[in-house]
Amino acid sequence: MALDLQKISTFYFVGIGGIGMSAIARYFRMQNKKVYGYDRVPSALTRVLEEEGMDIVYEDHVNLIPDDILENEDVLIVYTPAVGAHNDILNYFLSREFVVLKRAVLLGEISRDTVCLAVAGTHGKTTTSAILAHLMVAADMPVVAFLGGIAENYNSNFIYQGDKFCVVEADEYDRSFLRLQPDIACVTSMEADHLDIYGDALAVEEAFKNFAALVDDEQKVFLKQGLPLAGMTVAVEDSADFSVRNIRINKGFYLFDLVTPETVISDLVFHLPGHHNLANAAMAMGMAITAGADIEKLRRALESFQGVDRRFSYKIKTDNLVLIDDYAHHPTELDALFQAVNEMYPDDRKQIVFQPHLYSRTKDFGAEFAKSLSKFDEVVLLDIYPAREEPLEGINSQWLLEKISAPIKMLISKENIVNTLKSSSSRIKLLVGAGDIGAEVKEITKKLKE
Repeated sequence: MALDLQKISTFYFVGIGGIGMSAIARYFRMQNKKVYGYDRVPSALTRVLEEEGMDIVYEDHVNLIPDDILENEDVLIVYTPAVGAHNDILNYFLSREFVVLKRAVLLGEISRDTVCLAVAGTHGKTTTSAILAHLMVAADMPVVAFLGGIAENYNSNFIYQGDKFCVVEADEYDRSFLRLQPDIACVTSMEADHLDIYGDALAVEEAFKNFAALVDDEQKVFLKQGLPLAGMTVAVEDSADFSVRNIRINKGFYLFDLVTPETVISDLVFHLPGHHNLANAAMAMGMAITAGADIEKLRRALESFQGVDRRFSYKIKTDNLVLIDDYAHHPTELDALFQAVNEMYPDDRKQIVFQPHLYSRTKDFGAEFAKSLSKFDEVVLLDIYPAREEPLEGINSQWLLEKISAPIKMLISKENIVNTLKSSSSRIKLLVGAGDIGAEVKEITKKLKE
């Protein structure tokens, strides 16, 4: 289905406060479209959207749908699968003659007439797409980017410098990424996740194969070395089409060489810790080069990349205390986080406060979570953040805590985070998880600085 988006005057986003939804809402508001929306609770992001001229309600009542939506024929309704099936506002639109699209379908429509650079992977999508968008902007490419996190260089999840190129996160949840039409793509990682949707790891692998096949030219598909896909391989300290070599650490940042099929780009500077982030940087560099960006401009751009909010974000960095905030919510992401923090601070004790995300993910990867968390000197668990799920019998944070072998481990409430952090002798402290722990970080940081 091809839509003429220029003819649509008014948009309503069900779940507008989501990080991906809000970026698209910003895109249409920038075009002076009328934008309305619903979300479950106000947030820092929804406040910004309201300041940008969007009308948002926070109660799921049909009578709060504005007349401008009900009486206007040039309306598009957009929703995210994260919105529950019992949402009254969404069901009202679905039961009447409105055009209703999933977020991923709309992204496909937006990017259809652009050179679409799509970033997929069970881990690393947001950081890689943010690096890629920054590289393209700094290389003076006419690019629009829809990000799944707040890029710190721009303090935004939406970047606009033209619309010849489009950078998007290709989300595997609900097989959404199969609705895109990528010209250049990458797969940063491919592991079992979202098993509530896929059922097993083989179905996940099949979906990623179908995604990679959306690109006509295998030379324009970039993938982590070792994945069972066809394309240009990327690796760190290993042979690959794009290989990170000669890694050095200098004053807390990386120096490295990038070996490509055509050349060696020497002495690149990159500030994000962790070998997984070096792989993300190499992936983004490969995609930008393929899109035609100037290599010398890319060199300067990579050095100036500041990171993504809640992806190894330093909140405090002193001689006595280092506080890091991170979005990790899968065992592989926890392993990458530990590798990064241990490489930068090998001799310091490390305390992690972790909020598990989803009952199903905790159940599916209980043993793996326990192994990953046990690498830290102190493990502090919060209750599981349910998001869209109902509880599963017998699956809770106490169940996970009992599997962890760290020398110090405990289960606490969110109200006790600050006291627990203050009472620990560990210099390195991490706040980790994809739930509402992120909303606590600002206040926790403030109290730890007192």
